[in-house]
Amino acid sequence: MVVAGVDVTQKSTESCLLPIGVFDSGIGGLTVLKALMERLPQERFLYLGDTARLPYGSKSARSVTRYALQTTALLRQRGVKLLVIACNTATAVSLDALQGAYPDLPVVGVIRPGALAACQASASGKIGVIGTESTIAGGSYEREILNMRPEAQVFGRSCPLFVPLAEEGWCTGQIARLVAEQYVGTLYAETGIDTLVLGCTHFPVLHQAIQHAVGPEVRLVDSARTTADFVHDMLVRQDICAAPRSQGRQVSFLATDGGERFARVGSLFMDQPLRTEDVELVDL
Repeated sequence: MVVAGVDVTQKSTESCLLPIGVFDSGIGGLTVLKALMERLPQERFLYLGDTARLPYGSKSARSVTRYALQTTALLRQRGVKLLVIACNTATAVSLDALQGAYPDLPVVGVIRPGALAACQASASGKIGVIGTESTIAGGSYEREILNMRPEAQVFGRSCPLFVPLAEEGWCTGQIARLVAEQYVGTLYAETGIDTLVLGCTHFPVLHQAIQHAVGPEVRLVDSARTTADFVHDMLVRQDICAAPRSQGRQVSFLATDGGERFARVGSLFMDQPLRTEDVELVDL
C-alpha cells in the first residue's frame, strides 16, 4: 500500500521514519503525546485534536466512531505508521472499527494499558474509574479490569465538567477543587477505593485537585505512561522503530478549529510553549 509516496507495507528504512499518529477530541490527548515523546525520543509524531467537535464524551457511539474513522483517514493520508487513540471515549467505542477498517495499521488505545496499571497498583482490589459519560456508561474499564483481576470491585463515576475545565485551563484553584470534591470526594467516601483511574486523557492536568479530593492514600492511575510502553513494544514487534536521530522536528500539530486556543491551552498540557503558527488547521 502506497501512502504519501511511501510503500508502508514494507519493513524498510522509509517506513521506520514515518510518524506515529495520535488523535483526541481536543487537547487532552497531549498528556499521552507528552508521555510518548519522553518514552520514544527518536520517533516523530503527528497529533490531531478534533477541537471543532469536542467533547466526544457526550456524543453517541455512532457519531464518535464516524469522527474517529474520519480522523484516522486523514492521518493515514499523512503517512503515519502506527495510530494511538489518545481518547478514552474513542477507544471504548471505535477501537474495533478502526482495526477493521485499517488492518495493516497498528492501533493502540488507552483503556487496556490503564486497566493493567490499575490492577497492578491496587492492594485492596477496590478500584475507582472516572471518565466521560460515554466511557463510564460503556463499562470498558470495568470489563478490562475484571478480565485481568476477577476479584476486583470497580466503581465508575462520570465527571462531565472536568473536560471543559481542562480545555479552559482551569486546572487548579477553588473551582477545580470544588468540582473534584463533588465528583471524586464522594466516590471515595462511598466506596473506600485505594486506586483511581483517570479514565479521560484530559484529567491528568487536574491531578492536584483530584488528589486533594480523595486524599494522599489513594493512588491515581494515568494511562499515558503505560500506553507509551505498549506503543514501544508494538513498534518493536512490527519492526518499525525509528533509529536514533539528533535533529529534526519531533512533532507536528493539527486541529480542526481554534489554533490560537489550542496553542495557549496546549502549552499547559505539554509543559512547554506552543505557538499558534505551529498548529495547522484541517477539515475532516
